Amino acid sequence: MLKALHISQVYVLDQEEALAFYVGKLGLKVAEDADLGYMRWLTVCVPGDEARQIFLERPARPAMDEKTEGQVRDLVTKGNGGGQLFFATDDCRKTYAELKAKGISFTQEPEEQPYGIDCALRDPFGNKIRIAQTRN
Repeated sequence: MLKALHISQVYVLDQEEALAFYVGKLGLKVAEDADLGYMRWLTVCVPGDEARQIFLERPARPAMDEKTEGQVRDLVTKGNGGGQLFFATDDCRKTYAELKAKGISFTQEPEEQPYGIDCALRDPFGNKIRIAQTRN
């Protein structure tokens, strides 16, 4: 029986640029950074929640052949890589203001929803990110 989700994945075209965004701007921390020879295994996590990680994966071999790699890179470049992340916060409006002050552009300002307040943005590769303050 499954008991937890440990690692999710989003495609990024440049892992250093991804680190600058996810760690430098969003405030996540590096969980693992390993050179496996054939690829770099790079994961980040919310500080204090190391059990759940995001794998910042470059579309490349050995996970896919050269043709597929090109197709995935094209989709990511167009902002259609399929990645989507949902983060929780205690104060959506405050988090929005803090991230906006760091230069992050949002696709949706904080809005009241039936479940709470949330806002939306995209990472530099087009992956969709939502930040939500839910009602308990």
